[in-house]
Formats: sequence, C-alpha cells, structure tokens
Amino acid sequence: MVNNKIGYACISMQLSYPTKYGNKPKGTKPITTNRSMIKRTFESKGIDYASEICLENVKDLHKIVSWNIMNGYDFFRMSSDMAPWKTEYDWSDLKDIDEIKKWFHSVGVMAHTHGIRLTTHPGPFNVLVSPHDHVIENCIKDLSIHGDEMDFMMLSRTPYNKINIHLGGVYGDKESAMDRFCKNFERLPENVQSRLTVENDDKASMYSVSDLYHGIYKRIGIPIVFDYHHHRFCNGGLSEQEALEMAISTWGDIKPVVHYSESRSIEQLDESIRPQAHSDYVLNYIDTYGHEVDIMVEAKHKELAVDKYKELHETSN
Repeated sequence: MVNNKIGYACISMQLSYPTKYGNKPKGTKPITTNRSMIKRTFESKGIDYASEICLENVKDLHKIVSWNIMNGYDFFRMSSDMAPWKTEYDWSDLKDIDEIKKWFHSVGVMAHTHGIRLTTHPGPFNVLVSPHDHVIENCIKDLSIHGDEMDFMMLSRTPYNKINIHLGGVYGDKESAMDRFCKNFERLPENVQSRLTVENDDKASMYSVSDLYHGIYKRIGIPIVFDYHHHRFCNGGLSEQEALEMAISTWGDIKPVVHYSESRSIEQLDESIRPQAHSDYVLNYIDTYGHEVDIMVEAKHKELAVDKYKELHETSN
C-alpha cells in the first residue's frame, strides 16, 4: 500500500468558521493565523500592535496543529501571514518575541512528536527572477522570515519542511529569467536555501516541470513540487506521469510533495469561471502512479475537501 499523507492549507474551515462548519454555538471565537492589518493601521499603532497580532497568530497555530493531531491530519501548510508587516522590522523589535518563540517552539515539538509535516508557500510577490534589485531585496526579506519561523520551530533544514515558491515571470526571456533565479538563490540565507522548492505554473507561457528541471534543478539542485492542476495548462510536452516522475526525481531521499486541485468551472458547471480557479472539493482519484508522495489538497473547503476525498477513495490507496 502506498503511504501518502494528504494535507490542507493554511486555515481549517471548522476552526475559522466554527458556527457554519464546526457545529459550534454562535459567538464562538474563530481560530485562525491570518490576523493582519492595513498599512495605515500599522503606521498608526506601530510595532507593539504587530507584536500582539503575531503572538495571537502563533498561539492559534498551536491550537490548529493540536486540533489536526486529534483529528488525523498529519500534513499542514502554515500561513505566510503570521507576522504582519514583518519586512518593516526585526524580530528583536517585537515586545513579545520571547513568548512568540516559545509558542513556535511548542508547535515544533508537537510536529516532531506526532509526525506532522509542516510546510509553507510564501506569496506571489516573491519573484527571484525579477530584474529589479529592490524586488529581490524584498523577496529575500520575506523568505528569510519564513526560514526564521521554521528555525524557531526546530523544523528540519531540508525540503521536508519546504518553503515553496513559483518563479514568477519570464520577462520576455525565460532562459535569462531562470539564470537570474539561480544567481539570486545564492543571496538567500542558508535556512531558506536548504528548504526552498519551486512549483510548475498554470499558464502555457510560464514554467513547466521540464523548464524547472533543466533550468533550475540541474543548476542548483532544488526540488520541484509537481502541481497536477497547473500541469493541465502548462505541460512542457510531458504526460502527467512523465512530469510527476521528473519532479519526484529531484527530491533525493526526501519524500516529495505534490499539489492537487480541480477546476472550479467544471465543478460549478460555469464556463465563465477561470478554468485555473480551484474547486471547493476534489472528486477524482489522485493517481500517484505507485509513488509515495505527500499530497497537498488545494481546494477551497480545506480539510472538509480532504475528508470528502477520503470518503470517496478510502479503499483506493
């Protein structure tokens, strides 16, 4: 039997919307790690308020991971927004930093103890192929935050606890863009370099698994996360199985991660919806062609989608 973890990303529907999805009484406080604030609020209330929000987010991360353990979810993508406006200050500027680190550490202990795989997927503004140095500087700052958070949790400095990004653009010359990515990769701190992965895109003009394999992996050796749904729009001349196995080959002795979603336009029977948009649930069997991988389900209904998938296919694996 193939041993594939199946996880969900960032928020739990039952914890974030406790009345609607969690069968909790009205007024139950949501548990979420996405608290933030607009720039004007940050400028008005300052770093101390950012520190308070970060602490609340990390405390709720602890609650989410604990709830995941109790409910059988052993793969979870953490939010990339736990520290609001973090590129504007240093960790040491936060008045609650000691307590923040304590809660991060406790999350890491739980993950180690119970075999929970934790990963993250920083936002699309992290563009290491950019020709603009100020964009690269901001990217380095943001990715460094994710590396620090994982270090606070004592998570492995390997792609097992991956920091996953897209390349982000071709700028008229795909080969030159990938060359810039490889050069800028060397500017990242070790706690990011050792965890970084790249993912194939969902537009034909962007980066396929084949592009990433030959232009990134062959040069700097970082693994490729295969996204099934994206591959349907940007296949690089490879079949699904060929692309999956090419991506898997980049992981060495670390268990690979793949992403899976389905088209919302098909699910909703609405051709006006962009076909790349993610569905609420995933209904089709996820064929890993006999390979052991951990599957991140990127569906709108998060862990409810994982539950529904397992109900439909619990005997298929």
